[in-house]
Amino acid sequence: MNYQNDKLKNVSVFASISLAIFLILLKTIAFLRTDSLAIFSSLIDSITDLFASAISGIAVYFSMKPATINHRYGFGKTEALSALFQALFVGVSGLFVLVDGINRLIYPIEIKDTELGLYIMITSVILTALLVLFQSYVAKKTNSLAIKADMAHYVVDFLTNGAVIISLVLVKVFGFVYFDIIAAIFISIYLIYNAYDLAKESVDMITDKELGNDVRCNIVNIIEKCNNVHGVHDLRTRSLGDIYFIEMHIEIDGNFTLNKAHEITEDVERKIKKLYANSQIIIHQDPLGVDEERLDNALNKTKN
Repeated sequence: MNYQNDKLKNVSVFASISLAIFLILLKTIAFLRTDSLAIFSSLIDSITDLFASAISGIAVYFSMKPATINHRYGFGKTEALSALFQALFVGVSGLFVLVDGINRLIYPIEIKDTELGLYIMITSVILTALLVLFQSYVAKKTNSLAIKADMAHYVVDFLTNGAVIISLVLVKVFGFVYFDIIAAIFISIYLIYNAYDLAKESVDMITDKELGNDVRCNIVNIIEKCNNVHGVHDLRTRSLGDIYFIEMHIEIDGNFTLNKAHEITEDVERKIKKLYANSQIIIHQDPLGVDEERLDNALNKTKN
């Protein structure tokens, strides 16, 4: 499973880098011929895509490295770090386009050769849509934050290319240059919003945010149905891309032998892994009714 996921991530990164380079060449030609700010903003977006895809490739490479003596959890968080760095770059790019758009509202520039611009942007939309469909499949299959971050850029690219096409059509039909500027400003605002969303998800992984309530509830439901398990507490979860780390205390009869306790624990772990195959699980057994300090109690006190 991990080998297949790693292979999918590598293919996705190669495809995104190749497409980014091709689109940069096309959009550079289109911008030089048309002087369209909307095309320029889309060109800037493609440059950020290339940069982001390269960063994703590096992150994917390191995230696939096996654990070492000094990094026993592996290198999965490199994907989150790369996504955070990409978010910063995308946000700055969005601000750059926004400032240029505001400047052109004051000093508009005539748009030329809109037909060539349209042909190039339509080609960009088709190719980008195909890549996003493939990345969406890879992201669902691997739960890779680096691939999700890369896909987010190309979703924006798809939307920006669509906005540019609409802008060029309106400029060609009505000759109103401000359509081009409005499209560029819209694109820049979306870039900034996308950067914020991506940064938030990256920080969540870096700071070990708990998995969603649906995952936690599924784990608790599995444990409660296991034979000889009378309760679960101090459940902690986090993720490193497509790997879930799960820790918990389960309550069992204190009179059981160590072998029996081990057997029960193995049953719990096996059933959780049936649902979350790539999970790494640590289970501590507590005798039923033992009085001890619990993480759950400490967390409830902080909430109150």
